[in-house]
Amino acid sequence: MGPLAGLRIIEMAGIGPGPMAAMMLSDMGAQVLRIERQTDSGLGIQRPEKYDLLMRGRKALALDLKDKAAIEVVLGLVEKSDGLIEGFRPGVMERLGLGPDVCLSRNPKLVFGRMTGWGQDGPLSQAAGHDLNYIALTGALNAIGRKGQLPAPPLNLLGDFGGGALYLAFGMVCALLEAQRSGKGQVVDAAIVDGTANLMTSMYGTYAAGMITPERGGNILDSGAFFYDVYACADGKLISIAPIESKFYGELLERLGIDPSKMPPQHDRSQWEAARSIFAETFARKSRDEWCALLEGTDVCFAPVLSMEDAPTHPHIRERNVFIEIDGVTQPAPAPRFSRSTPERPSPPKKASNTPLAEALEGWMTAEEIESLRSSGLTSSPDA
Repeated sequence: MGPLAGLRIIEMAGIGPGPMAAMMLSDMGAQVLRIERQTDSGLGIQRPEKYDLLMRGRKALALDLKDKAAIEVVLGLVEKSDGLIEGFRPGVMERLGLGPDVCLSRNPKLVFGRMTGWGQDGPLSQAAGHDLNYIALTGALNAIGRKGQLPAPPLNLLGDFGGGALYLAFGMVCALLEAQRSGKGQVVDAAIVDGTANLMTSMYGTYAAGMITPERGGNILDSGAFFYDVYACADGKLISIAPIESKFYGELLERLGIDPSKMPPQHDRSQWEAARSIFAETFARKSRDEWCALLEGTDVCFAPVLSMEDAPTHPHIRERNVFIEIDGVTQPAPAPRFSRSTPERPSPPKKASNTPLAEALEGWMTAEEIESLRSSGLTSSPDA
């Protein structure tokens, strides 16, 4: 049933980090009900329902939140919930009549999770933005990329999902645990700028120690080091190596057939480019499969660089069932894993327009309450 089984969470439909956090909570067994707009907002990257994987594992209800009666429906659900997640700009929930003060007055134990890019306050709090903007402001984006090139956008993994969704989900679980002890709910202010900056904690410490420079592409972890980088093979395919520790680096040289005396000192930055040329020439002599046969599974810190098409088929990934198939769509499995509280397999993504009302509200309302909502005309969710 998953470690969060028994918890009820309301998700106010949004994009990016909010749905990711809701998916994570649902993956772990929480019962999550997504409240959708009755009309498509056109936000985010649109895709067919079955491929909108962040919506997996939960039911949805469509309401017109401009209608005060619909707001009352949501507040009735709040009374039965442990938590709520929303990702609107600061002040929107308050204007709808669903702000934390109202919700906590109806359910004092409620954990009210707020997901924004800039935060609930500050000079930029009301400005629009996306992942790239948020990580740019924290110093993270400037640090990612190769020397002499523009910063490389790391998809939206670092901001939306790393600094946003994971911190919101973590904050929700923390506050839910605390509420079990205190009997009191609270607001979780999860901002992508906060979370991304927190992810950079180690980097800021290393920078303060004078061990890295602000110039990207010149440090150990940013492609500056020849022993922590990606190389092309004879067939044009790529491999990665990362033997930072001297014993792992020594084993790599041995397996590559390189005489250590012919190499400059590993951590002499002035000679990194010369050493990189030696490695590039060496790796270009064999195909990726040949290097995998020689290096994979050893202590040289090696892995092939796989595409999204190839990654699910790798023997290690396949044996651990890192990816699963739901409704014909290959996708990452819930993570992390538990020895006892194993989560159920998530259900396919399903919008409110394809979710019967009774199915969406099972466990939230009685049959009489569901029938009353159906007859009120407040929802466009189908009858069956």
